[in-house]
Amino acid sequence: MEALILIFHVLAAIAIIALVLVQQGKGADAGASFGGGASQTVFGSQGGSSFFGRLTAIFALVFFATSFGLAFYASEKAKTVSSGLEFVPSATQVEDAVSMPELGSDTTVPAQSDIPSVN
Repeated sequence: MEALILIFHVLAAIAIIALVLVQQGKGADAGASFGGGASQTVFGSQGGSSFFGRLTAIFALVFFATSFGLAFYASEKAKTVSSGLEFVPSATQVEDAVSMPELGSDTTVPAQSDIPSVN
């Protein structure tokens, strides 16, 4: 299921990029008003801005929905991984930790003759 959502997510991202690159900028409308030949386009004299705008909005909605779906799956995976990592010490581990001798409790101090002198 996660792979299917990821495929739709990538396809929606590619479609959004393509649709944004195909759309005309707002500055292109000024040339059309002076007889720039926009009346002979495929989408009419108004251009395809509303058509491409609607398609972009639809693909943006799909992109956001798949983003939420992927985030949901990621949070569910994180919950299962973190629940498997819980550490509850057993009674024997606690007893062993309590009964361990402290470090350095049985060490002896060396005699004065054992320490080298620096002259």
